Amino acid sequence: MSIWKNIFAKAPGTTQTEETSIVMPFKKLGTVDGLVQKTKGDKVIWAIVILLTMASLLLVYSSTGSLAFRMSKSNESYLFKQFAFIILGLIIIYFAHRVNYTLYARIAKILFLISIPLLIYTLFFGVQLNAGSRWIKLPVINMTFQTSDLAKLALFMYMSRQLSRKQNVIKDFKKGFLPIIIPVGIICLLIAPANLSTAVLIAGTSLILMFIGRVSLKHIALTVALAAIPIVILISVAVSTYNKDTGETEKLPAILSSGRIPTWISRIQTFVYGSKEDDTEKSYQINQAKIAVANGGFLGLGPGNSTARNYLPHSYSDFIYAIIIEEYGLFGGAAILFIYLLFLFRCIRIYKKCPYAFGAFLALALSFTLVIQAIANMGVNVNLFPNTGVTLPLVSMGGSSFLFTCLSIGIILSVARNVEQQEGKLQPETVKEK
Repeated sequence: MSIWKNIFAKAPGTTQTEETSIVMPFKKLGTVDGLVQKTKGDKVIWAIVILLTMASLLLVYSSTGSLAFRMSKSNESYLFKQFAFIILGLIIIYFAHRVNYTLYARIAKILFLISIPLLIYTLFFGVQLNAGSRWIKLPVINMTFQTSDLAKLALFMYMSRQLSRKQNVIKDFKKGFLPIIIPVGIICLLIAPANLSTAVLIAGTSLILMFIGRVSLKHIALTVALAAIPIVILISVAVSTYNKDTGETEKLPAILSSGRIPTWISRIQTFVYGSKEDDTEKSYQINQAKIAVANGGFLGLGPGNSTARNYLPHSYSDFIYAIIIEEYGLFGGAAILFIYLLFLFRCIRIYKKCPYAFGAFLALALSFTLVIQAIANMGVNVNLFPNTGVTLPLVSMGGSSFLFTCLSIGIILSVARNVEQQEGKLQPETVKEK
């Protein structure tokens, strides 16, 4: 209990107004008019959230036909489930954006320390799927929870906190660089065995954030060089063990036959050597995605007219972008890409206007990770990247990833709300960082 008292205790130098703004959202919601009046932050980001979530309703309803058939359920059941996730997600965004973002600096270290044992537990005792353990099952509600989502959010909170506090010594290897790179290394190493693609995306986002945070370029270059070693080894093994005559992987050494290493090697081989003439099980997913993209053309087949949804695995999550292109054409696919880029632009605008380092870094880190995830998902769907298994934020069918995406956006809007207060657009409110 004393820990939580310290978290919510009034920080030295903060005002009563700030302290009240942290807890006020949880006291009462008031009327609908009061709710609308309390909804602040970047209006364009709010509009983007509404657009993407409404699009997800259409797409999830359209793409879950085969899943509903396999599970002996109706399409409407998945539609209502997605609608429930959207409502819950919007509630999370609302409360998260009403909280003063300085609170996230206070709980960053605690969340980071909690995420480490959770990742270790998931690695050894989590729900197994395709030789990887990414989820733990929550009791009572009987829902699976992907611990890497919490770890990712906690890491970027903690990184933002460290970068804001270490600016005076940021060029120093021991005092500035190590306190930032060590947490990144711990989280990535714990996530990588079960979910290499997520670990790579987290590492990439972290490097971008370190670059923007004025970390020494030679330290960043050293990190990239060290991280590239296992990736180069993995690609080299994939190329050297592929038999072009049979199209199969030769027998791997025992050390490379454990865990998800064979899956990684197989995906690299499929991406490098796969062609449109291939009709193997390994190429099935990407071939079906190509068919969906080809069917869509420029204008698409129209809402609900997808045919690839009946053959494409995970058309409602990992490969939902292919369904977007099939039903709404290249124009629809380009529109979705534009929306994510617009979201990134608005977040960069928040970063430039935020007067405090922690809020600026936090908004930028969370926006980069969401947009990079979206681009990775789109790239896989159009065969620009190997299969990664990441979802399209706010569009893919709901789960723990959807809710953590909403929490991230709520935090970004919290920073935006305080930027507005600083600019005098709202009732003045003093904001200081601990």
